Amino acid sequence: MNLMDQMMTHTYSLKDRDVLTWLDFTQSDVSMLLAQAQDLKENPHSSVLSGKTLAMLFEKSSTRTRVSFEVGMVQLGGHAMYLNTRDIQVGRGESIEDTAKVLSGYVDAIMFRTTSHEKLKQLADNASVPVINGLCDQYHPCQALADIFTILELKGRLCGIKLVYIGDGNNVAHSLMIAAAMMGMEVEIVTPEGYGPDPTILEKSRQLAVKHQGSVVWTHDAEESVKGADVIYTDVWASMGQEDEAAERLKDFEGYQVNEQLLKKAKQDVSFLHCLPAHREEEVTAGVIDGPHSAVFQQAENRMHVQKAILQSVIQG
Repeated sequence: MNLMDQMMTHTYSLKDRDVLTWLDFTQSDVSMLLAQAQDLKENPHSSVLSGKTLAMLFEKSSTRTRVSFEVGMVQLGGHAMYLNTRDIQVGRGESIEDTAKVLSGYVDAIMFRTTSHEKLKQLADNASVPVINGLCDQYHPCQALADIFTILELKGRLCGIKLVYIGDGNNVAHSLMIAAAMMGMEVEIVTPEGYGPDPTILEKSRQLAVKHQGSVVWTHDAEESVKGADVIYTDVWASMGQEDEAAERLKDFEGYQVNEQLLKKAKQDVSFLHCLPAHREEEVTAGVIDGPHSAVFQQAENRMHVQKAILQSVIQG
């Protein structure tokens, strides 16, 4: 019996739960979502969420988050509604609290892509339907679930897999190290000085790693870290809202590019991941992201499958 089969022998429900960060969940919860995602990838169309509606609330622009959630709801038999905060009353001063209560009367779940974790918590605290974090300044849980799902597909296991993240210690890095530590992986976060992960989130990830026989290391040495790596992951050096820092960041991140020379120091079958969008010849060379080690488009597609698993679990139970 393989890992996915073992996972599917258990029943579980996350009905009515918010998905803001994986720190609120257990290894068993995440394992079950991975198994559900695998089942939904193999059997994409159903009517399990027929008559259900997801409100997708966006403060920040998106390609993958918007399309994957919208198509995912359609494939589950439901409906997704795109709401840009500039186009609804919250953009004209209506409070997050009132918006949460109003939307809760209309829809079955809310996905919020926002600039602030505090706004996300405000929405979740005042909504009577499940709230899913589509991205905030501290976490990106849907991305991380897609990441570890992709690694499981590529490597056949998670426990003991060495994952090296190179770049900014941002929301992607935070959720990635939480999820990976929870699944018993060996995680190394590699950043330049001054760009490390949040110390509190780093410590919580380390505690999870100890509990689940994994490890979490933060370092500045990319060349040393990638030795023995099963997976190398990077992200853009300047995220949305950091455009004015782009020139400074280009200088500070010099030497942290994922290129062919760096890949040669990892395992021969190393896989490359990137949450996209990518800036070729900045954080990664075209030869790597478009080369044989890259699984970035498999990873991008998997956003939809894991999000469908989340949607079905929190709405249907």
